[in-house]
Amino acid sequence: MGRLGRVPLLCCPAGLVATSAVSAAAWEEIDSATQKLSLLKTSYKAATGEDYKADCSPENPAPGDERGLDATEAGEDFVDPWMVQTSSAKGVDYDKLIVRFGSSKIDQELINRIERAIGQKPHRFLRRGIFFSHRDMNQVLDAYENKKPFYLYTGRGPSSEAMHLGHLIPFIFTKWLQDVFNVPLVIQMTDDEKYLWKDLTLDQAYGYAVENAKDIIACGFDIKKTFIFSDLEYMGSSSDFYRNVVKIQKHVTFNQVKGIFGFTDSDSIGKISFPAIQAAPSFSNSFPQIFRDRADIQCLIPCAIDQDPYFRMTRDVAPRIGYPKPALLHSTFFPALQGAQTKMSASDPNSSIFLTDSAKQIKNKVNKHAFSGGRDTVEEHRQFGGNCDVDVSFMYLTFFLEDDDRLEQIRKDYTSGALLTGDLKKILIEVLQPLVAEHQARRQEVTDEVVKEFMSPRKLFYDFQ
Repeated sequence: MGRLGRVPLLCCPAGLVATSAVSAAAWEEIDSATQKLSLLKTSYKAATGEDYKADCSPENPAPGDERGLDATEAGEDFVDPWMVQTSSAKGVDYDKLIVRFGSSKIDQELINRIERAIGQKPHRFLRRGIFFSHRDMNQVLDAYENKKPFYLYTGRGPSSEAMHLGHLIPFIFTKWLQDVFNVPLVIQMTDDEKYLWKDLTLDQAYGYAVENAKDIIACGFDIKKTFIFSDLEYMGSSSDFYRNVVKIQKHVTFNQVKGIFGFTDSDSIGKISFPAIQAAPSFSNSFPQIFRDRADIQCLIPCAIDQDPYFRMTRDVAPRIGYPKPALLHSTFFPALQGAQTKMSASDPNSSIFLTDSAKQIKNKVNKHAFSGGRDTVEEHRQFGGNCDVDVSFMYLTFFLEDDDRLEQIRKDYTSGALLTGDLKKILIEVLQPLVAEHQARRQEVTDEVVKEFMSPRKLFYDFQ
């Protein structure tokens, strides 16, 4: 859960080397064809659950309904829980993704309804289309307006000790949702997932979960209304949670998870069974200490759009085991410093701003590595202006600068050429440095005892008790 900004740069396969015998134009044509072939093979695997083999038709087509990732055409975006590909410097085309995934756009009418329900200005992530897609949000608002209960669920896959700015996006928004709707929240730390997918020991995966929980707690969640849990720890102690996992597992076939997630016969059975574990927190009776034996409380899940396949599966299973379908709010991806086509990576410290970075490191990273939408020379920039659609500094400001009027003025000034790239980067640095420093100060106050309290199964306090 909560994995954002994972947009890898499409590149030619290893082993293909341009030589003097191949012209630049010919090489570009070869490179383009190779990229298209790579996308087609990836799409084939997502649709069939099998690696592509020449002259071999698929034997197990992906299921329909809400299950299954749609195959993408060559050159189009590809999104699943582990990989996001795009060939556009602007990033993923989210309008097309809404159509492919079958979700609904968060339009102005829905934003206005949220504003009326909560009696205050919607979060900047809603105002700016950062959370752009939903499933059944109107049902959640119906429940809220009729004094009926719902709860929040989000999560984090703890793959490293240090989190970056992109990891904060779902938690910043979830904290706002918790505050304005005054509802309980469960946060799943999928340390079991990371053990299955990464080269980690169980102790390392759990240790990362605890360290990441400190950063999550530093976002300001209400301890009286928030339960954070490690899969490795909680599932062994909660028979109710495990019962729901088993119910889900019984109603999803191997062929279906192959179609949804692209698993192959060589994947471990742990990977194949994991989606049921991520699905289980969507049902309120997985947490009897919070909701007693109630199984009818709807769940709202704020997450990045790449997590939607898990919950398309969950929504398909829910009515068959007698539970309400979870509702979802989907966010866009947080771009790497090098641009929307590149991937943020824990192994590349220059790909993002990490929550452990100093003010000097933030300044150096933005100045040296933030992809610019500016022109090659100052003269050209003054004449033609910059491109905010591809400029990473401006993209980051849309996430973190609260003032709408100032953001719009920056956009106009940069587009007209009045504001230079260096000036734009300076503005971003001045926004990010205090933001990260304040987060670090709050994290310092999160002791092991505080983490233990957040992660202890217990009764939570909320209005609909």
